[in-house]
Amino acid sequence: MLDEPTNDLDLETLDLLQEMIADYPGTVLLVSHDRDFLDRTATSVLMAEGDGHFVEYAGGYGDMLTQRGDGVSARIVAKLAPRERDRSVAEPAQQKRKLSFKDKHALETLPGEIAKLEVQIAQLQTDLADPALYTRDPRKFTALSAKLTDAQKALSEGEDRWIALEMLRAEIEGA
Repeated sequence: MLDEPTNDLDLETLDLLQEMIADYPGTVLLVSHDRDFLDRTATSVLMAEGDGHFVEYAGGYGDMLTQRGDGVSARIVAKLAPRERDRSVAEPAQQKRKLSFKDKHALETLPGEIAKLEVQIAQLQTDLADPALYTRDPRKFTALSAKLTDAQKALSEGEDRWIALEMLRAEIEGA
């Protein structure tokens, strides 16, 4: 169980902690205000919905926001009268939606792009792991570090986009 583990950590130690959590075969209970850290480490988020009720969402913090659709504010649907609650849930289901061509194409191509980014990130991390790189070629070190940051950002955005599209597809097919 970890409570605010990212407080007062430098970047190297934070990366090491993320790797250790990712490689840990058991369950880790984690409490943190660091949303990026949660996105990179969590496979599930428990959200307090009020009145002692918790709901589990797959993925990290950003995934939880996407799945909830209304941020972290408490949901008011449960507090509505039963007749109002039924109306508020039934109306969106009546609208027929479908994936656009662009969304379908993204669902097909994003997994490949994500895999390529993962390979690129692994290679950049291997290159940057050379302890003599910075002293031998500081410019190359800086360039590789910038590429790594860009690739990690692109990977995170690609994964978020794929999850959102996959949830939309599942919602449409389930309707």
